[in-house]
Amino acid sequence: MPKRAKGRSHPKAPSGPANGKGSASSVGKSPKSMVIRIGGSRVGSSVSQLVKDVRLMMEPDTAVRLKERKSNRLRDYTVMTGPLGVTHLLLFSKSSTGNTNMRLALTPRGPTLNFKVESYSLCRDVEKAQKRPRGGGQDHKTPPLLVMNNFNKSDTDENSKVPKRLENLTTTIFQSLFPPINPQAQPLSSIRRVMLLNREPEAESDDEGSYVLNLRHYAITTRKTGVSKRIRRLDPKEVRNREKHKSAVPNLGKLEDAADYLLDPSAAGYTSASETELDTDAEVEVAGTTTRKVLTKRDMQRMKSGEKVDKKTNAPEVEKRAVKLVELGPRLRLRLIKVEDGLCEGRVMWHDYIHKSEKEVDALDKNWDKKTKEKEERKKLQKQNVERKKQEKAKARAEGKEVEDDDDELDDEDVDMDDEWVSDDEVDEKEDEEEEEGDESMDE
Repeated sequence: MPKRAKGRSHPKAPSGPANGKGSASSVGKSPKSMVIRIGGSRVGSSVSQLVKDVRLMMEPDTAVRLKERKSNRLRDYTVMTGPLGVTHLLLFSKSSTGNTNMRLALTPRGPTLNFKVESYSLCRDVEKAQKRPRGGGQDHKTPPLLVMNNFNKSDTDENSKVPKRLENLTTTIFQSLFPPINPQAQPLSSIRRVMLLNREPEAESDDEGSYVLNLRHYAITTRKTGVSKRIRRLDPKEVRNREKHKSAVPNLGKLEDAADYLLDPSAAGYTSASETELDTDAEVEVAGTTTRKVLTKRDMQRMKSGEKVDKKTNAPEVEKRAVKLVELGPRLRLRLIKVEDGLCEGRVMWHDYIHKSEKEVDALDKNWDKKTKEKEERKKLQKQNVERKKQEKAKARAEGKEVEDDDDELDDEDVDMDDEWVSDDEVDEKEDEEEEEGDESMDE
């Protein structure tokens, strides 16, 4: 009796490493992000909706269903970044003065870019301003195409207010948000969205030397050129994409010939012929996705020997398509305030409006090194105490004594006590104090 195939009820095991874990190389190829709302519901409904819109923009390699709590700390997220392969953290918060802030941090050790969100528009606001808004559909199944403008300037050096190293660092961090694109191997149908980052010139910004970015998010739509709108209505693809309540097939009952519908502008109650002209941004040539004839072994041998082979069936058809961008939202205007060396903590590498002299920078570096050494010593001492307690309990159990199992033992993650969230009010207070100290030193 033949054996029953187990393909339908017993699916094959995925090819890869054992115990269900992906290889490090496969995890590291595609960058992943987490968009986090700091403070839970305290940030307000607008910032909460902005976080949802940014998650939608960062799809598919982001945590869309992430739930935050007021009691969450930075360690709660950084502990999971390694197993999940998360490479970027986008942290949104709101201070008591009403300022909305965004931090873009690289895991696991930084650096961190601190932005002030000066203005933003949600996706629903962008849709209300459009006459024909476009739904997401299948666009968010592939990462967007990142386009950056005016990030690096030719006249910038290390002595400028925005030094050259800061421009290179910001460019590298934003470029690593999405996987790189190989133009030779990447199919054009997979590029459905564009994320545009434009750095404002100094003349347009409020302060000279400030670093201001404008973020826009668009969907890419393409249509065939040189084809009338009436003919496109008969295309099966256009029929499938049409709304359900509209008729897929035009009413030709009152016409004597189909040419009357295609040539007469006023036929069937449609608009004028000027509507057939496309309002496009650009035209590109795209290789058609038609089926091609597969060459046989004999044809392949002829090609190798130099004989002529009929390549008409194998030549790709090139067609012109009109490209148009439809904005999806959200819109963001970001001002870079501070760059930190670590993950939401560490030495300040650059600040927008607080400047230190070389002596003050050296003093801060020495103070930071001192705090780092003290922190390492505390970790080492606490680990020694944990090991000592474990040995005492093991010795007591060996002697037959009853030992209570305490849950006060510390793990590697529990040793670090200084990585809690720092509120925006505390940050504002620290910045004000530093600014006052800088003013006093300048007066002296």
